[in-house]
Amino acid sequence: MADILLPSKISEVESSLVSSEPQRGRPAPKRAPRRPELPPDDAIQAWSKPVRPVEDLDSVATRYPDRHLSLSSKRKPMEFYDTPERPKAFSMDSLEFFFLIAQYFREALPLRLILLMIACQKAGGQIRLTQDEMSTVLDVHRGKINEALGEVMSHGIVFKVRRGVYQFNPPYSYRVAEFIPGTELVEAEYVQVDQEKTIAKIRKDESLPQLVRFPSLEHMREAIEELRKQRAAERAARRLARAQRQEEGTAQ
Repeated sequence: MADILLPSKISEVESSLVSSEPQRGRPAPKRAPRRPELPPDDAIQAWSKPVRPVEDLDSVATRYPDRHLSLSSKRKPMEFYDTPERPKAFSMDSLEFFFLIAQYFREALPLRLILLMIACQKAGGQIRLTQDEMSTVLDVHRGKINEALGEVMSHGIVFKVRRGVYQFNPPYSYRVAEFIPGTELVEAEYVQVDQEKTIAKIRKDESLPQLVRFPSLEHMREAIEELRKQRAAERAARRLARAQRQEEGTAQ
């Protein structure tokens, strides 16, 4: 009597027969292409590596023998400077200027006056305002304007060209250009003033104070420290006087 194969047995036999046959005609799985390795000194390697600190120029020259290295002079704040790529360039650190005048000027009027002159300057840093006009705009007595203007000018921030005309020192505030909108009768105008000419004119004028010809905010930083020392001494004197009065009251 022949054996009867159940369906489960049939599937096992078929699977054993299939597995025993060699698997031909099936394509091998594709592998990702191997990326070529870059040389260790390749420029693109810089994106995946931290920046190396520069110890000295000799080490940099050794790493890049085909590069031309140069060391320029250190740029100082509020100073005129240039580079071979940008000859006769000009640095205007007006934000530093705002920061220091906010620390230095204890009264509001000099600050208001400086902001008014910044708003009214023409291309080239020229301010066409009389003291009467300043007094009217700021609603302050003319004598107070004259006093505050003298304090501002004493630091070389602005200087007087002639009556009713003042000039901003370029490092503090300097309007390079201005656009004058046109009307139905007058065409629009774009005015641009070369900073180099203004700087050269200021430096050659020996009648101007040294602080105007060669501006720097270092003197104002020193004045800020002197003011702070003076105010600290005044506070200490007030505390001492208050303590002495308390001791005298306790003794009585």
